[in-house]
Amino acid sequence: MKTKLDLNNWPRKEHFEFFSKFEEPFFGITATIDCTKAYETAKKKGTSFFLYYLHKTLAAVNAVENFHYRISEGEVYRYDKIDASPTLTRDDNTFGFSLVEFFPDYELFEAKAKEEIERVRNTPGLFTRSFEVDNLIHFSAIPWVDFTSLSHARSFSFPDSCPKISIGKMVVQDNGKRTMAVSVHVHHGLMDGLHVGEFFNKFQEVMDS
Repeated sequence: MKTKLDLNNWPRKEHFEFFSKFEEPFFGITATIDCTKAYETAKKKGTSFFLYYLHKTLAAVNAVENFHYRISEGEVYRYDKIDASPTLTRDDNTFGFSLVEFFPDYELFEAKAKEEIERVRNTPGLFTRSFEVDNLIHFSAIPWVDFTSLSHARSFSFPDSCPKISIGKMVVQDNGKRTMAVSVHVHHGLMDGLHVGEFFNKFQEVMDS
């Protein structure tokens, strides 16, 4: 379900109109989060750490109001639920775009995500399904690199307002603490650094829960 915002009564109307005129309206922030407890919990559950932190990412995204907003034909819509389109790799080192739905219940989320992973692994090409909705985050894992910044390939002529979240290599410190870099790119017409900060705070909270 989605609802169109009344722009005339939206406090961000001027911000939206200003940044929407930019050739590149996205901005990005990279920060490091503590994943020690989350990794230990995933291992105790016997589940994939990738699926575990993807679920926590979506939990944090859905907890922040502005991450529910998308732009379509000059209007802003609020979606009730945000899912993910992760890039999923295959044995031949290619990847395909996917659709992983968010469910608050982890076991249900895990089961549905595993089905999608298996489907993509057995489907050739980049676009393995049609994407008719934009209540998504574009998600990627880059477990080979402990990056400090990140940029994305972008077509400025393609209308896009979906947040892009990438997670880097897990690094183990001498004291046993585990950390990961997290990159978040968002449309400035829909949110500011304050809202990205809310995401990072919520993400750390749910990773520690």
